[in-house]
Amino acid sequence: MPEDEVKERLVRGLGFLFDLDGTLIDSLPVVELAWGNWARRHGVPEAEVLNFIHGKQAIISLHHFMPGQSEETIQHEYRLLERFEAETIDGVNALPGARELLNDLNRLQLPWAIVTSGSLQVASARVRAGRLPTPPVLITAEQVPRGKPQPDPYLLGAKTLGLRPAECIVVEDAIAGIQSGLAAGCPVIAVNPPPKTPQKEAVGMLVDSLRQLVVTR
Repeated sequence: MPEDEVKERLVRGLGFLFDLDGTLIDSLPVVELAWGNWARRHGVPEAEVLNFIHGKQAIISLHHFMPGQSEETIQHEYRLLERFEAETIDGVNALPGARELLNDLNRLQLPWAIVTSGSLQVASARVRAGRLPTPPVLITAEQVPRGKPQPDPYLLGAKTLGLRPAECIVVEDAIAGIQSGLAAGCPVIAVNPPPKTPQKEAVGMLVDSLRQLVVTR
């Protein structure tokens, strides 16, 4: 949808639940560097790894690519990835319209949360690097044993805001996150999702950029 093309569509909700990576901030170079290094070190095709990981918790991806490995080994790899991604913030920036949208929600006193598959350490570093407003609620991987595409992360986000899932608009870019929001029963706004995203017809709104979103009470 070209940004100079005026299109109006209403998605109703009382609160917002935002994915972080790829929705509010651009961390793709760091994510792909971290996982690309991991794939080469373990002899796994890099493209296969990068096609799988987006929107999912790192621990889920590690279990997927390390079948038969001990939990101790997997946790060690997780800590290495987490440290690298938390410390590597060069090039991590807010995506167009992200700061403005979150500031508008604060100005309008509308509740919002960030619901991410990343750990608290990684998410906090990226929120700071992107100079985003401090989220009133931050749901991270440590709080949700079953991550996206399961509904649990967005169900917890809605509960923490004190709202029903149907009252919370999920804003997502990744297939796993869109599926998670829909499974939770939330209306979903998809931001520049992959072309072959399943259930795209169930999404309430498709936009290319957060700059296309206007929020009113």
